[in-house]
Parts: sequence; C-alpha cells; structure tokens
Amino acid sequence: MSKQAKTLTTTELRRVLDYTATRKHSARNRALLMTTHLSGMRVGEVASLRNSDVLDGEGNIRNEIRLSAEQTKGNEARVVFVNDKLRKELELYTRLFDKAAINPAVKFFYSQKRSSDGFTANTLTQFFHYLYKRAGVDGASSHSGRRTFITNLASKGVGVRVLMSLAGHKNISTTQAYIDVNDDMKRKAVELV
Repeated sequence: MSKQAKTLTTTELRRVLDYTATRKHSARNRALLMTTHLSGMRVGEVASLRNSDVLDGEGNIRNEIRLSAEQTKGNEARVVFVNDKLRKELELYTRLFDKAAINPAVKFFYSQKRSSDGFTANTLTQFFHYLYKRAGVDGASSHSGRRTFITNLASKGVGVRVLMSLAGHKNISTTQAYIDVNDDMKRKAVELV
C-alpha cells in the first residue's frame, strides 16, 4: 500500500473547520468535510450522492443512505448509517435548499460551476487536497476523513468486523491497514491489564 492519508487529530479537524467557516460556500464545504469524517464514505461515494439518496420526500435527512453498486468502489451496494452528528451537519447544509423545489435527481452537493452536475470524484478529490493544504494540515487528502472515521471507531473499541462492514471493505486486512495506531490507543490498551 502506498503512503496512507493522514488521520486528523481533533485539533487539526477544528483548524480545517475554522478555515472553512471563513470561505465562500462554507455550509456546503463543512457538510462535505463532516460527511467524510462522520460516515467514512469514499470521496467518489460522496460525489455521487443525489438528493434522493440523502433526503426523503419531505426534504428531511434519511436515517440511512443506500449506496447502489454503481456508487461504490467495490461495486456492491451498501448502507451508510446517518448518526445524529452527521444529521445535524446535513440539516445545516439543507437550510440553503428551497425544500419545495428539490429535484430528487440533482446532486446533493452542488458545485459552483453553473453548468455542472455537482462534483465528480476527481474534482472533489482536488477540492479536499486544496482545502487541507490551505488550512495548513500537511499530509491530509480526500481519504483522510475516511481513515479518521475508521481509526476513531477502532480507538473506541469497535470491532474490526463491524468496521469492515461500515467501510464497505471485502477483506479484513484492508480495514486493519486503515487503522492508525497512536500513543493514546496504546495507553488505553495497557490500562486494561
């Protein structure tokens, strides 16, 4: 495996959120960032989301985002569970929407280019690269949110099989490679003895 994306600390994530708050499209950008950090979705999966994937008929955030096989890297459909924190982040973003005029087929995360159908996986990857760089977080990439999500759950004792399922991995060794072991995790582990 090549060099892995950086796992963000709470302080680094806060730095990126603070930077995001000062920029144009801050609500959308915060929602994009937090979607990767709170769901563990891949950047291509986030870019593929349509309004109908995230919103129900009344414009409310769904409890589960059902990704079709075409939306996933592994070409297998999977469910992404929306926790309370992610729900709040997405609700803040959808305040920008005219709920009466939501087109279910339109991309959930708009792009500032008027003629575009939202982000592609490539343009969203570039977006994250520049967001982290401008916020001063070296080594972070579009995969950092996913890696941080998996590492944070592992540090809280979530089993690797559950992590594998949440990440949509086919092999447990892939999930294990995502987990960034740090000193805090080791301190907590030795205290269990």
